[in-house]
Amino acid sequence: MSAPRLGKPGQDRVYAPDFLTELFRNPLDPGYADAAAARRSSTQSAARGWRAWPARSVSLVVVVMLGFLFAVAYRQTMADEPGRSQARSGLVAQIRERESQTDRLSTRADQLREEVGRQRDAALSGSAAARLRNLEASTGLGRVRGDGVVVRLADAPDKADAVTGVGAGPPRVLYSDLQGVANALWSAGAEAIAINGQRLTSTSTIRSAGEAMLVDFRPVTGPYEVSAIGPDSMRRKFEDSRNAALMRKVAQGTGLSFGVRESDDLTLPAAPEPQLRYAKPSVSPSPSASGVRSGSPGSSGPATSVSPSGGGR
Repeated sequence: MSAPRLGKPGQDRVYAPDFLTELFRNPLDPGYADAAAARRSSTQSAARGWRAWPARSVSLVVVVMLGFLFAVAYRQTMADEPGRSQARSGLVAQIRERESQTDRLSTRADQLREEVGRQRDAALSGSAAARLRNLEASTGLGRVRGDGVVVRLADAPDKADAVTGVGAGPPRVLYSDLQGVANALWSAGAEAIAINGQRLTSTSTIRSAGEAMLVDFRPVTGPYEVSAIGPDSMRRKFEDSRNAALMRKVAQGTGLSFGVRESDDLTLPAAPEPQLRYAKPSVSPSPSASGVRSGSPGSSGPATSVSPSGGGR
């Protein structure tokens, strides 16, 4: 037994364990335990390495296969590019050819219309010809000249960054903007209106198809000029309208171009001949003597009563 170690007064006494107690508590030398732990750790790391090797192999094979597929797709795309370019070029050529053909036919139609007008004026009396010309001018079927205003609208400039593309897609003039300007000019007293040389009539349409603007189904491109012939007060009334105030606000907020100017001696072309549709009265079924129309042969439903005018409910 070892002697107790005395401490300072007021402190607890601490006894050191003797050799026999330590021997029974830890009979194995610590070196053997360290050697066994090292052997177990090496075995586990080797097992993990063998398990990780198939996963790495599969990942490598997948990466190689994806690269091969991308290479095949790229070669196929590049091989088909000449055919697509040729087809696109052919379509563009056909569109331009049809547009030039349409312009030639429109010019020829205007010439024939003027010839018909001259022949008609020669056949009619002076007062009847003048009245007919006035009617054509008011309906848009005759060419007119006079003083008026020109409203110009243009898309905002493209401020897209060349690298990031931020800001792409500038504000564009919408077909509703052209509709609003035309309606405001009519309200201000305009007698004749044309958009980029396309005369407006009571049956005209202003629409958009994708990015193309259509006036009476004919494409027009910006900048858009809405020309109107009317009285001297037309410009003041238009600029005081709600549509003009809205367009000025839109132009200030988006950079879209909007301007109004007076113009002397405007010439607006005639509109094409409209294709009018005439309503026809419907043919009413004649009622029978008893005022009752029987059902169709073989039908089991009840007969339908007919009013004296022939209409039924």
